[in-house]
Amino acid sequence: MARIDAAYNYFMTTYGQNIGSRYESHKKSELRDTYNKIVKANKDAPLYKIKDTEDMGQFAIDIKENANSMSMSVSNLSSAGDSIEDILNKRIASSSNPGSVDAKFVGDESTPADDFTIDVRSLATPQVNMGNFLPADGHNFEEGQYSFDLDIKNHSYEFQFNVNAGEPNQSVQQKIIRLINSSDVGLNASLMTSSNGENAIQITSKATGLPEGNTTLFNISSNISWKELNLLGIDRTIQEPVNSDFTLNGVDHSSMSNTFTVNKAYELTLKAPSNGEVTVGLMNDTEALTDGVSQLLTSYNGMINIGLKYNGIHQNRTLLNEISSIAKGMQSSLEYAGIHIDEVGHLILNEAQLSEIINSEDRAEAFTVLNELKAAISRAASKASINPMAYVDKAIVEYKNPGKSLSAPYATSAYSGMLMNYGL
Repeated sequence: MARIDAAYNYFMTTYGQNIGSRYESHKKSELRDTYNKIVKANKDAPLYKIKDTEDMGQFAIDIKENANSMSMSVSNLSSAGDSIEDILNKRIASSSNPGSVDAKFVGDESTPADDFTIDVRSLATPQVNMGNFLPADGHNFEEGQYSFDLDIKNHSYEFQFNVNAGEPNQSVQQKIIRLINSSDVGLNASLMTSSNGENAIQITSKATGLPEGNTTLFNISSNISWKELNLLGIDRTIQEPVNSDFTLNGVDHSSMSNTFTVNKAYELTLKAPSNGEVTVGLMNDTEALTDGVSQLLTSYNGMINIGLKYNGIHQNRTLLNEISSIAKGMQSSLEYAGIHIDEVGHLILNEAQLSEIINSEDRAEAFTVLNELKAAISRAASKASINPMAYVDKAIVEYKNPGKSLSAPYATSAYSGMLMNYGL
């Protein structure tokens, strides 16, 4: 479990902030296709044993997540149609400071979409309650049945929990956390650990901001188990919910959420105070295409970096050779489209050259090259995502009987499910 926890923590701290892209949602048919690919990839795969090294899990996670980044950049370039050229006919929002304000165009072709400015002074925040820190192995709760009341969104809920004889504090706290999270009432509960090893329950509202006339988003109380509630301390609010504060074209505004629409044309997501005005509008045709191609190359270079990072550690060049061969095989045609290869295999975009060629009479050839590159990166991303363990060092234990193998979709592609079995 320690190694699984380490891999999970690495994933969340390194890639957790990227979760939630609109390109990460899938249809049932797409999920079924992915499953079938996993089955096919593993049907004739041999039984192997991987090296028990701490960074092996990180290597597999890095491969999978960078493959996911490549897939999302391909999806971005395919959002207007199968050909990259279709982006020239798509209306795409632009923000002068995407780190502060993310913008998406949500209107149609007839929707007016004038440029405007926004100055973000503060974000909308959730309510946070923090309990008392208790010794993990302590026994502060007596055996019995307890309850507390939760008031949220004009609804009242009663939560009941049992404490068994000799049950430690951490077990009781985890029981309450599971109770809150599984109830799906709009709260997230988690266990916080102090530097001296004591634990406290933190409860955060999923909603942000504060409705007019309200002072809190949720309240926790108990008339029956007030002693145990005081011991837990989860009724104490340490962060009040507040609305976002910003200006649109110099006019003051606020919102309960950090995501809202403007003029039925733009969906804005506030990410951080802007420290000045941010301009939101539509990209021009060339800018939208260049931005999409740049994202594609950035994701490709990220996978090259993973190959370089782990090559010296594990002496396994399979990933690096496979990914770099994409660009090497298209080098001359890529240069025609303004994409050049540096000394380590990164793809560098000459935006001026690309802009010039796509606005010339010879742009059809450039789009053919870009579409070939997109397709090659898509295939590489799919392969790496389906079975990232294909690129790690491993010792073959046994080959399957050719022609008579059984499907074992997760047996040899453990990181397709983000788990690794060290028991082999």
